[in-house]
Amino acid sequence: MGLTGRVALVSGGGRGIGRAIAIGLASDGASVAVNYRKDKVAALETVRMIESLELAPAKAYQASIDDFEADKAMVEQVVEDFGFVDILINNAGIASRGNSVADTDPAEIERVWRTHAFGAFALSKLVLPSMRTCARGDIIMISSTATRLWGQNSSPYNIAKAGLEGLAWGLAKEERDNGIHVNIVSPGLVDTDMGRRLVKGAMGVDDIHALDDRSPFGRVCSPEDVSDVIRYLVSDSAAYLQGQKIEVDGGR
Repeated sequence: MGLTGRVALVSGGGRGIGRAIAIGLASDGASVAVNYRKDKVAALETVRMIESLELAPAKAYQASIDDFEADKAMVEQVVEDFGFVDILINNAGIASRGNSVADTDPAEIERVWRTHAFGAFALSKLVLPSMRTCARGDIIMISSTATRLWGQNSSPYNIAKAGLEGLAWGLAKEERDNGIHVNIVSPGLVDTDMGRRLVKGAMGVDDIHALDDRSPFGRVCSPEDVSDVIRYLVSDSAAYLQGQKIEVDGGR
């Protein structure tokens, strides 16, 4: 897709969808800053996989994105290391615990919201100064088909993803004149650690691929399916796309 010379920061980039995105962007030539919260080993493995491509550098950065000061320190270090950030992928996320509103601890609302919505706000705010100096900028919010389905027993997650999308719509209007594209990608069920835990907890399914025969196109969505959409959105092929939401669920 021709991303040579660009610099991407991928939150939650060590595993799952984030890893696929980081590797996909690197495959197109971008340098990649891989954010992680706890799993340093996974983040360093993502960096190793990128470096094996021998196309552009990569480096891992620790920060819990619900912590503004940690985000600030991370972004400052990324900009010092790479010069700027012109692609931000707000991917980091956590699941809620599957309780009804009546049984949900208010602290869970805060915890999930801060990770999905506040974290994306903080990182977007912090990268904008350097991004505005670039010929083009891209901010992608990784949301979920939860904002269309609005499932029960999932209020913390629903609220958090709705807030994330609200951030995207406003930011797209604010930053368009600065050459910054803001778009949303919303996966359905994806073959990740979180997806596997979800189907085991909700459906008692130990192997997520047991759902292949009832999934669109005969398979569960892969992290690479999501990554490929993002690679397109940040490329020159999507130069006139702004404020869009694309669902990656096979049309389910």
